[in-house]
Amino acid sequence: MAFFDDIPLADLLDHGKKLAGTILVAGATFLVGRYWGRYRANREWDRKEFLNRVIVSLNIFDEGTLKIRTVMEQSLMEVFLNDIVIEKVVTAAKQTTLDNPMLPIPKADRWYLLNFVLNAVAEHFAAGQVKLDAGAPVIRVKYALFLTCELVGEERIRKVRAMLIKADLLENFPYMETLPKLENHWHEDRIKTLRMASKIYATEPDQFLKLEVCV
Repeated sequence: MAFFDDIPLADLLDHGKKLAGTILVAGATFLVGRYWGRYRANREWDRKEFLNRVIVSLNIFDEGTLKIRTVMEQSLMEVFLNDIVIEKVVTAAKQTTLDNPMLPIPKADRWYLLNFVLNAVAEHFAAGQVKLDAGAPVIRVKYALFLTCELVGEERIRKVRAMLIKADLLENFPYMETLPKLENHWHEDRIKTLRMASKIYATEPDQFLKLEVCV
């Protein structure tokens, strides 16, 4: 108590007011942050839009049947690593349309944005590259990688989607006029996306990156 006896009462009261103010501001900031986070989460759920996520999917045509398989799903920050890059991706995702789900990325940014995804995807196939380097027998598959944000039905979730498809299929897409067999009826939307990608690939190949996978 001797320490406080040496401090004037007015200074103690002033210190107490400042401390109380700091606690109130911190508490208010915490509550506002929780409220805002809850509000955004509810809005995303109501709209079924999760544009802070990126999902990488493999588009497989197996005996005439389209099969869509997830390779990975992560937050945009885990893949793109930079707030400015993320802003570019989200801005482009919001500009996609029903007729064209391809992200309208400025020409100067295309390689850089796609390369972030390429690096993330490549980690999942690193074992095959080591086998190749060791001289072990491997099967090589060349894929094309591109970014989309499909506008689909209300029951579907909208996310940034990076798609992989065999490069030769994209060059000569076999279902421009017909449909393959579908595992789910809503996969017809994916065929529309792949048709558009095939058309754009022929005129703007810089919207795609090639990836060789060894297995």
